[in-house]
Formats: sequence, structure tokens, C-alpha cells
Amino acid sequence: MEKIALIAGNGNLPIVSALAAKKAGAYIVIIAIKEEADKQLSDIADKIYWISVGQFKTLINILKKEDIKKAIMVGQIKHKLLFSKIELDFELTKLLFTLKDKKTDTILGAIAQRISQLGIEMLDSSTFIKDHLASLGVLTAKQPSKEQCADIEFGRIIAKQIAGLDIGQTVVVKDKVVLSVEAIEGTDEAIRRANKYCQGNAVVVKVSKPNQDMRFDIPLIGLKTIEILIQEKVAVLAIEANKTLFLDKDLVLELANKNNIVIIAG
Repeated sequence: MEKIALIAGNGNLPIVSALAAKKAGAYIVIIAIKEEADKQLSDIADKIYWISVGQFKTLINILKKEDIKKAIMVGQIKHKLLFSKIELDFELTKLLFTLKDKKTDTILGAIAQRISQLGIEMLDSSTFIKDHLASLGVLTAKQPSKEQCADIEFGRIIAKQIAGLDIGQTVVVKDKVVLSVEAIEGTDEAIRRANKYCQGNAVVVKVSKPNQDMRFDIPLIGLKTIEILIQEKVAVLAIEANKTLFLDKDLVLELANKNNIVIIAG
């Protein structure tokens, strides 16, 4: 039985990934970030460790102790935690000090590199859940209008630019006006902020980075996403096919159809 370390952040993705990995026959050691991860993971793991986001040395020691050869990072760890009062150990402080900047990719890339130096293979985050990647096309019953298609294309150009700069992966537009750009606050807050200016019917565009590292920070939508779209009266959600993880797909599409929301993957 292959042993896999699953480094777990927030949301349902770590749960879905852990269940899929176990179904594939793997022995799962979960290293759960206690500020982020769901307590339900304790019921799924073959073995679980709970650590703080600042305990990088502890993470390294667990990987060594468990003789891990393969690891996977799943679930978001909020970037803003770096600016909280959470104590960072010397190992993480030293790593951050050496970085050229504190962008998400820079930090996660450095962490992945450090783990790889232990002889551990960092797996693609979608390794066990390829069937959850969004398929190409209009996924809802409702089709986008001509004007919405124009906003989608306009938004994708802007979103790819901010994603390439590792600022965020989402923009909200309407009538070819950028209402908000995702930054450290995350997608949900970017959508809420945009709605202050348009009172509904906006187009949300979420993309992967131009050179997306599939080992971490893959775009994700799910039940929480559709709840925000309904609440903020969003008209369209445009995502990238084959590069966006789509959780709770059937329920999300059912709710989208009930609320006349278009979801399209291009």
C-alpha cells in the first residue's frame, strides 16, 4: 500500500482528495493546518497530525518520521495569515527571508522545493480527482448572451494578466468595465466588493495562471461559490476547462439553473 502525505488547507477539497486517494488504495497521512482544515479529516485519515501554519520545521520532521516519498498539497491556506499574529518558526522565517517576494507562487514554490529536497515527490493537486476538473462548454441550461460573451472575453484577458502577476485569479466585469480584481482577500470578497458598483448581473471570470503549477493553488469552485453568486445576483461565472476543480458539480449546476446563472468553461 502506497503511503501519501496530504498537506491539508481549508474547504472540502482535502476531504474529497483524501477519500479519493483512499479509494485508490493509498495509505493517507494527513498533515492538517489547524487554522484552516476541517475537523472531519480526522475521521478519514489513516494517521493525522494537526500543526499551525507557522510550524514548518514540524511539517518537515513529520515527513521524515513517516518516511514519506510522495506528498500532495490540497486546500487553500489564506495568504493573509502571513500578516496575522500567528508565530512563525525559525525554519519558515528563514525560508521567507530568502524569497524575492511574498507572492503565493513564490512562497508555495519554495515550500514545495524544500520538501522535494527531502527526496519527496510533490504530486499534482488533482492526482486523485481528475474527474472533478471542469469540462469544456456551457455547463448550465442557460446560455450566455452576446453581451455576456463579450464581457467573458474581455474579463479573461484582464484575469490572465493579474494571474500572471500572481495578484489573484478572478476579475468581475460588466459592460467591459472592471468592477473588482481579486487580491489577498480572495474570490468571494472580490465578488462582494464588485456588487457595490453594479447591483447584480455581473460576469465573474476565474482563470488559471499562465504557467499554472498544478501542484498547488489550482482554481476551484464549489458549493460556497454558487452561494456567493446567488447572494450577489451574479449573472455569469466563466472558468477554465481542464484547469479548474469543480466540486459538488451536480448540486452547483442545479442551483445555478434555478437562479438563472450561467456557468461556462472555456
